[in-house]
Amino acid sequence: MSMTKDKILLSDKEAKRREFMLNGNTLQVLITIAAPLVFYNMLHQAFQFIDTWIAADIGSDVIGAVSFIQQLHTMLMATGQALAVGGGIIIARYYGAGDLENVSKYISTIFFTGCLIAFLILIIFIPGAEAFLRLMNMPEDLLDIGVIYFMVEITSLVAIFINTIYLSTEKSRGNTKKIMYYNILVVVAKTFFTIFFVYFCKKDIIMLALATLLSHSILTFIAIYNLTSKHNIFRVSVKNISFRWKTLKPVINLSLPIFFEKFVFNFGKAIVNSMAANYGSLTVGALGVSNRLGGLATTPPMGVQEAESTLISQNDGAKNTKRALDFFKNTILINGILAVFFLVVMMIFKDFLIGLFAKGNQEFANIITSIYQYEIYGSVFLAAGTTVHGFLYGFGYTKLAMILNILRLFAFRLPVLWIIQNFTNLGFEGVGWMMLISNALFGISTIIAAFFVYNKIKSKIKN
Repeated sequence: MSMTKDKILLSDKEAKRREFMLNGNTLQVLITIAAPLVFYNMLHQAFQFIDTWIAADIGSDVIGAVSFIQQLHTMLMATGQALAVGGGIIIARYYGAGDLENVSKYISTIFFTGCLIAFLILIIFIPGAEAFLRLMNMPEDLLDIGVIYFMVEITSLVAIFINTIYLSTEKSRGNTKKIMYYNILVVVAKTFFTIFFVYFCKKDIIMLALATLLSHSILTFIAIYNLTSKHNIFRVSVKNISFRWKTLKPVINLSLPIFFEKFVFNFGKAIVNSMAANYGSLTVGALGVSNRLGGLATTPPMGVQEAESTLISQNDGAKNTKRALDFFKNTILINGILAVFFLVVMMIFKDFLIGLFAKGNQEFANIITSIYQYEIYGSVFLAAGTTVHGFLYGFGYTKLAMILNILRLFAFRLPVLWIIQNFTNLGFEGVGWMMLISNALFGISTIIAAFFVYNKIKSKIKN
């Protein structure tokens, strides 16, 4: 598509933003695009923190059930996330190249594919909820309260799939402020519904899942309205859907490794929860709390990663690979600063935050502390891994990113926990050691991978 036609289709505001992302100062562009994502991710993690705190108010067994099922929910959500990331990379490339016809074709195809997959998951896992939870070795004392909660969480996947794909299209055009506003709407609504349902209706775990469903449904209505609007150049159209192999092949090539990466990794985390259950259901809940606390430090770099991968894809699509590499170097700088800053903050407030979850239960507090006192140091290594993954996603190295995340779990985490359980007397403290060791090895392995890929891309530029 010619630039003349491109300018006709793009509004002045859209054209200026695209020009800024393709030609503006790389550090300024990265900060501008990443800032709303970082702010939202921090806010989202804070609200997730509140959500877990409310769950703790219902009972420590509820935290265990929520933590266990959340891993399964995230595992099943991997398809939608992979489709959104893989499709987003392609859309960003065509957007950077100014080919808006292909932008429209891929948005429509990816959207309808995501809806179809979401409904298939619904049909399979709603009737088989209890059997699936038993298969995943959910502790028996958590099973009764977990089945219905899991069914409602699965129902919310339809809305989450649509929302994820919609927000991915907005990210591919650099519209991160809109993403921030919509996500803030969801987390605020989720917290409002949670507080209302739990404290004014019924103090029950099902209320947590219902709050999730309703809050995400609000954004789904907005997403469908925007995606079908005639004024939106990124609109979905049935006539633009293409299930030809030529169209689907690049999406599958990019999305399939991301799917396996996320699915297998979260499946493995469910296995970790099952192994942690050997120390009792309180340990499962404590691991969930520790992961939530860890997220307060590791989530901000993920916002920068999302901007990094989009900007790399756009500039690589515009045939400016050298500029795309500059975004990776700037991300290293920003995420390094964020990682150290939040590590210090979490070390200062660690005991206070753990006390909020323990609700006076000293045994629960001790288990959380035993795990998190080691996991906290892994945040710097995870920031390195996050940065490298954004770099790999942006340049389309999704298979390598998949391998690194699978290694993180099946080479660096599960074997370490098995060794600790069978050859040491560390007890539940070993779960914390497992988190630290696996995150450290993951960070180091991603740095090594980035070194070789970066030099490979640089050599191509010279040639």
